[in-house]
Amino acid sequence: MSIILQIKTILFSLFYGVFFSFVIGLNYKFIIGNGFLSFVLTFMLVLVMTLLYFIILRYINFGIFHYYEILSIVVGFILENLVFGIVEKKLKK
Repeated sequence: MSIILQIKTILFSLFYGVFFSFVIGLNYKFIIGNGFLSFVLTFMLVLVMTLLYFIILRYINFGIFHYYEILSIVVGFILENLVFGIVEKKLKK
């Protein structure tokens, strides 16, 4: 795989991690406390989001999956949580 294709894949995974974290946060705010229904809806959302990731990945690099993509998704998820926490603290002041 060429370096340009690897950079595209890593950047996509990073931004998808940020997007995934944002969507999960919205999901949590809207369906909190509904018991089994909340679990099923969250499970379905994660399933759809994972399927969407692999469909888009197929168009970027023909569906080749490497370990650094998982790391990039996790870093994006953590970055979104950190930035959101900082912004939330600033808005509360």
